[in-house]
Amino acid sequence: MIKIRVLATIAIVVLLLSLAPPALADGIIIPDPLPEPIPLDESWLTIRYHRVSVTIEDQVAVTHVEQEFLNEHEWECEGTYVFPLPEGAAVSEFVMWVDGAPVEGEVLEAGEARAIYENIVRQRRDPALLEYVGRSAVRASIFPIPPGGSRQVELEYSQVLPVENGLVRYIYPLNTEKFSARPLEKVSVHVEIESRDAMRAVYSPTHQDRVYIERAGDYRAAVGYEEYDLLPDQDFELVYTVSQEDVGLNLLTYKEPGDDGFFLLLVAPTVEVEEGRVIPRDVILVLDTSGSMEGEKMEQAQKSLVYVLEHLNEEDRFNVIAFSTGLQQYARDLRPVSETREAVEWVRRLEAVGGTDINRALLEAMAQVGERPTVLIFLTDGLPTEGVTEIEQILANIKAAAPDNACLFPFGVGDDVNTILLDTLAEQQRGATGYVRPDERIDEEVSGFYAKISTPVLADIELGFGARRGEDAPLVEDTYPYPLPDLFAGTQLILTGRYRESGPSLITLTGDVNGERREFVYEGSFRAEGGDDFIPRLWATRKIGHLLTQIRLHGEREEWVDAIVELSVRYGIITPYTSFLIDEEDILTEEGRNQAADEYLGMPAPPAIGAPAAEKAEAEADMRGAESGGGWAMPEEAAQVVKHVSSKTFLLQDGVWIDTTFDSSQMSATQVGFGSEGYFDLLAARPEWGAYFALGERVIFVAEGIAYEVVEGAGEPVDAPPTRAPEPSQPATPAIDEIVFPTPTPVGAKSGSAACTGAMAMMVVTLAAAVVWPRTRG
Repeated sequence: MIKIRVLATIAIVVLLLSLAPPALADGIIIPDPLPEPIPLDESWLTIRYHRVSVTIEDQVAVTHVEQEFLNEHEWECEGTYVFPLPEGAAVSEFVMWVDGAPVEGEVLEAGEARAIYENIVRQRRDPALLEYVGRSAVRASIFPIPPGGSRQVELEYSQVLPVENGLVRYIYPLNTEKFSARPLEKVSVHVEIESRDAMRAVYSPTHQDRVYIERAGDYRAAVGYEEYDLLPDQDFELVYTVSQEDVGLNLLTYKEPGDDGFFLLLVAPTVEVEEGRVIPRDVILVLDTSGSMEGEKMEQAQKSLVYVLEHLNEEDRFNVIAFSTGLQQYARDLRPVSETREAVEWVRRLEAVGGTDINRALLEAMAQVGERPTVLIFLTDGLPTEGVTEIEQILANIKAAAPDNACLFPFGVGDDVNTILLDTLAEQQRGATGYVRPDERIDEEVSGFYAKISTPVLADIELGFGARRGEDAPLVEDTYPYPLPDLFAGTQLILTGRYRESGPSLITLTGDVNGERREFVYEGSFRAEGGDDFIPRLWATRKIGHLLTQIRLHGEREEWVDAIVELSVRYGIITPYTSFLIDEEDILTEEGRNQAADEYLGMPAPPAIGAPAAEKAEAEADMRGAESGGGWAMPEEAAQVVKHVSSKTFLLQDGVWIDTTFDSSQMSATQVGFGSEGYFDLLAARPEWGAYFALGERVIFVAEGIAYEVVEGAGEPVDAPPTRAPEPSQPATPAIDEIVFPTPTPVGAKSGSAACTGAMAMMVVTLAAAVVWPRTRG
């Protein structure tokens, strides 16, 4: 049940929102005909700011919205308000206030609402609203807003969020702000969650790379998102998982007919961990104290080491190694936590002087690794200048000396570091690199990283996908990240990959807890069709980031470049190998992609030192660790000709938006006249295709194995596909138990036992809408 209340301080047009996954909803003001020659796309009001606050308590979400609308036109604006309802939504209250007086709305059945949208397309020749086809709506009349008028709007509504397989999903339709006349000065969404069941993962499929998540134990969480000067182009989606088990696991999948599927696995342990269940480990801090570190850099580095020392767990051991031309050590061997106070004073007395002997410092650190999982945190601001200075020799020496249970996390301070050296060290030793740029603080970067990995709860983990008796197991492959990181209290693992075959699966999670191997079993289901359409692009982003890093560290291979080009075109991801997306006309053919890959083979090797090298290394790390389908920023020039719609990518060529799965050399398209009966027949049969039609009057897309081209004129006769039956609900909340599991397909196996490897993913990143469509008067 959804309850909606709208408060308007003065006469204004308002968009009410109703959320019931998976459908979205937002209101529209349909204007009277605009005076010529004003085009429809220039008639929008400006939305100055948009603030959303949400409280979710035991699956009941209450959303409060504040907006300011500005009429910057020379005419008054009024019209008919239409609020599309999500499928299955039941509105018990619908009240609007205009000049303090309530206005009663009427409910339109889906057919009546569709007639309104079709008339807009026929009269205005603007298909932008066709994404609402197939839903009922509420309609009300709106009074005018004077020219130059600025109005504040508040609205509030509540809804019950269902639990599906232990996952609760909330969607706020933020993307309608793209209809604002100019970018919004500010957009913010703040969500407070309180659950009677213990929460495990808290995740935004759309904005994970741009949200801040704060956990207050297992039953409360706060999520914040804020940006300035932008036109939002996607909705805000948030999911959280609930489980009474120590480790929660939830499976999301997506599959198109005739193609292999994509999956995303959320694995999240408890936030609150009993002291006896934390895995003891060793922490070795290696600090560059050469002359170039003198001053503020040295002070910040000392603060970062003090933070780590003061946040060790009770059973941990530690040591500190300072290096320049020579070495200084706090102790000859690993020391207990009881000595951290003395170690802090020793760190504070260090001075920056001398050269940089990286090889000797790391060899000494590796020699001190014992039998426990060990984390080595290595801070340097320069190049090797003392002892062994040849990069390949240093890498070979450290690789030969490093035990299997040691993980190395280099931090490059400033831009005068060798990114090839640091990134290869991290790759060889199952760690990750952090780059502290000249305008960033060392202590903030290191302490933020260590806070995420301070409490290991499951080490050396593996995932397996098996089948129930008498059934075939899905084949899982091409997963990222690899190898799998360890799990830390309050963090979560986001694994993406491909799968073949659909159906139920038994998923095992195996890992070490204080030297004992533990195994958990979960039930999941791989879809045969449909699902969460953000997953393919997220998987492709991670794979491209991985391949770019392999090329930078190990040199080009033809198959790597081919894969980057293919994935970049399919999913609209711009890379150094695919900047051609914005100007190559034949890139949508197989021959064109092969030619592009051949042209880019043999590109000059990127620099290893300097600001461009650090920027490239950071960008690749962001792609490898991407956590949301909308988290990868597209260059402004490319954004004008590349659009993401659901799981598809469209390129604008010669005024036509073309689906990147369409190959003109191998496919022919059925021509559909814009606004024709066949056009609307397709929308009636497949309302979800409205998002493709909404791109414009000229569109080519491929769906269900058939290519369609929207053209001027009548087009060809169109055979609309039969209407599909509603998709059955997914299986009940998955069960979990510690049992013996028969021969799963392994994912993420790695040698050694290192509780530090979970930070491999953590190092990278682990952080509504009113449409006003005016009507003119006089």
